Amino acid sequence: MEKKGHPGRVSSKALTYLKEVVEYGFGNSSGPGCTNRFEKAFAKRMGVTYGIAHSNGTATMHSCLAAAGVKPGDEVIVPPLTAAATTYCVLHQGAIPVFADIDPRTFNIDPKSIKERITPLTKAIIPVHLYGLPADMDEIMKIAREHNLAVIEDSAECLLSTYKSKLVGTLGHMASFSLQASKHITCGDGGIVITNDEKLATAVRKFSCFGYHTLTGSSGGVIAKKDRGDPTSLRHDSMGWNYRMSDLQGAVALEQTERIDELVEMRMKIGALFREAVGDCSWLVPQYAPPGYINSYWTFVCRFEEKEAGCSWQDFRKKFYSLGGDFFYGAWQLTYNEPIFQNRQFLGVFFPIDSDLYKGKKQEYKPGLCPVAERLQPKLMHFKTNYLDLEEAREQAKALRETILQVEAERKKSS
Repeated sequence: MEKKGHPGRVSSKALTYLKEVVEYGFGNSSGPGCTNRFEKAFAKRMGVTYGIAHSNGTATMHSCLAAAGVKPGDEVIVPPLTAAATTYCVLHQGAIPVFADIDPRTFNIDPKSIKERITPLTKAIIPVHLYGLPADMDEIMKIAREHNLAVIEDSAECLLSTYKSKLVGTLGHMASFSLQASKHITCGDGGIVITNDEKLATAVRKFSCFGYHTLTGSSGGVIAKKDRGDPTSLRHDSMGWNYRMSDLQGAVALEQTERIDELVEMRMKIGALFREAVGDCSWLVPQYAPPGYINSYWTFVCRFEEKEAGCSWQDFRKKFYSLGGDFFYGAWQLTYNEPIFQNRQFLGVFFPIDSDLYKGKKQEYKPGLCPVAERLQPKLMHFKTNYLDLEEAREQAKALRETILQVEAERKKSS
């Protein structure tokens, strides 16, 4: 019997769309158009004008930075607590990542820290809506307007979350979504940029497809034969890469988009089960959602306080396993603590951080740069929300509750 609700499990509709692509064959300028159909369906569901599909969710952010006019030597503000891809896309563009600290309760980038990091070289901000929870977009957009900065929402983990009744991804100038295997919807790997700005949409499209001059935000990534069939044709009027999504990916992404509400709803139900299991535990504290913020729970995350619990992070996980708990994750290492930053092994070692193109103050990636993030990162626990069905998730929530109760009992006994 087919289990439903798992974001990595496709329905028979996906097989139908895949069959369309395979039976049509792989043409260079024609096909069943599944990718363009996905773009239109996703943009419609998000309530925006343009959707531009990409091969992955890092390429999307790179295209956004290029469309925003970020150049080598410019600065882009990013949080340190996120997947490295958020920062890598800045390096791809030859720009300088500047790390802003995070809020201790939401774990998202702190607008106050953003303000402190702005210089005359700052050109963009990439707020990450971490774990499914929106960042403080009103404050971030206010700062961006004051300093004429582009805001690129990294919405890889935050599909259909809402911020004060508005869909996340529709609040900045552009937004990047990932369709990698762990995400709310997936086609194995892939990504999409959304925006309401026609100029930005066209710039994103062209950057993702070799800079072909005939492309627009709504044209899709197919180049018409008439535009490349004559020896006198001039094709490229801007720089671009090959970041296009294949129609095979597009076929699955289209099916997933048609079930987007079902798939996200499952994550949110599972997140609610875990939150109920934690209850009022004082030493295992869930990510805080301020009033008006709706979390779509890419994962359920808590801050674990070892001293108050009376056991270590690792011992808690062992006890959780012994009670039937599934594998859970720690947070990524802060990006600037990774060897690439500590050893300054960038593009050609010196570029872009230590390049003569960069006229700003030399970036020092060392302890104390983001003290809140440094304090929180070792404490975080990521519990998966991509279970096959609610019954399986209930068993995991039960294991978490039993683990908390046993730790509490042992703590009281020892005291």
